[in-house]
Amino acid sequence: MADSAAGPVDLVILGGGSGGYAAALRAAELGLSVVLIEKDKLGGTCLHRGCIPTKALLHSAEIVDNINDSETFGIRSTFDGIDMAKVNAYKDSVVAGLFKGLTGLVNSRGIEVVEGTGRLVSPTAVAVGDRVVEGRHVLLATGSYARTLPGLDIDHERVITSDDALVLDRVPASVVVLGAGAIGCEFASVWRSYGAEVTIVEALAHLVPLEDESSSKLLERAFRKRGIAQHLGARFAGVKTTDHGVTVSLESGTTIEAELLLVAVGRGPVSAGLGYEEVGIETDRGYVLVDGDLRTNIPTVSALGDLRPGLQLAHVGFAEGIYVAERLAGLRPAPLDYDNVPRVTYSHPEVASVGLTAAAARERHGEIRTLTYNLAGNGKAQILRTAGAVTLVALPDGPVIGVHMVGDRVGELIAEAQLITNWEALPVDVAQLIHPHPTLSEALGEAHLALAGKPLHIHG
Repeated sequence: MADSAAGPVDLVILGGGSGGYAAALRAAELGLSVVLIEKDKLGGTCLHRGCIPTKALLHSAEIVDNINDSETFGIRSTFDGIDMAKVNAYKDSVVAGLFKGLTGLVNSRGIEVVEGTGRLVSPTAVAVGDRVVEGRHVLLATGSYARTLPGLDIDHERVITSDDALVLDRVPASVVVLGAGAIGCEFASVWRSYGAEVTIVEALAHLVPLEDESSSKLLERAFRKRGIAQHLGARFAGVKTTDHGVTVSLESGTTIEAELLLVAVGRGPVSAGLGYEEVGIETDRGYVLVDGDLRTNIPTVSALGDLRPGLQLAHVGFAEGIYVAERLAGLRPAPLDYDNVPRVTYSHPEVASVGLTAAAARERHGEIRTLTYNLAGNGKAQILRTAGAVTLVALPDGPVIGVHMVGDRVGELIAEAQLITNWEALPVDVAQLIHPHPTLSEALGEAHLALAGKPLHIHG
């Protein structure tokens, strides 16, 4: 038993989500003794209420789209409806299989998992019920929750969060999605494929507002073609529940009637009531502040993932968990480069990016070069009947510092794009690489050919 009587373990981890369990696995691999404390299930939000179940729903929605579009490809088929019980069973089976595998992996590494709500009680200890687990180092990895707006109450029936949306037993007839980030756009995409009337309300000027403006505009155009209504640059004023659903009002005076309101305005840190501030951990609006090594202001405590300010992505949590474990084991891991983290919104069409947007690049570097390659010139895109583009951002006579893509399946291309920006490749470096034909990956190659001054399937 790893408690104060048995002496401290090397690492106590509070939270078993993406970052927490990655740190546990890598630390154990490096010979550190680890206790992992989790109040719910290993895998956290990503596995149980985020990345995995939402992508399962998106895949089922893709199948609906394929059926509805089959006539385009000479296939006669009819869409007979959606059995949400079976869709949810499929989704849950994917989650259950991955959870079983993760649990087995953690056990095989000799990591002790303590079930319960932990609370930081000193710079080197976490209390779980009556037990106090002592560690030479503590890693805070308590993740995030679905945020709402001041005065906007979630009733989990008519006004719901993404957690509620994942367990709906029906396809709503109509939905207002408040917030056009990745979560909002993904659910809007799913429900529209399922046949719902969908309206997106976003206070900022564009869908996926953190992406390059070129990508946002392409997604807006695609969503309009799909019949997804959009109120952009529109501020939410209030919502009233009715006998049939909700009435959403905007500050402009516009009202929208729908069956449901999905509140997708971002995620906030899970830090309240966990003893962080009492122990002296420095926070800002609930986020735990860390340095470049993910250390808090207390040397024996680190924090990662959605708990600290910055990108809230599962793969960032994985990388941070590995980084902390290696640092504590005495290795010298390379610093994390948050500019060059790949990002994907898995809507139809997908939006994928890595590196700086054109606006951010101009702000940081001044003069830049951009090039856009339209997927109309790509053979595989025409076979798939997907529209979109690849936009490159580069320094004059310098490396590519941003890659932004829109189109079905472009999320699968972002790994190569990540290598381009992370290794500071010049356009001519990528232009000489041979991409297989016909694939979507050729769009990346052709964009770099054009930026290198030797365009192939592109005018000019």
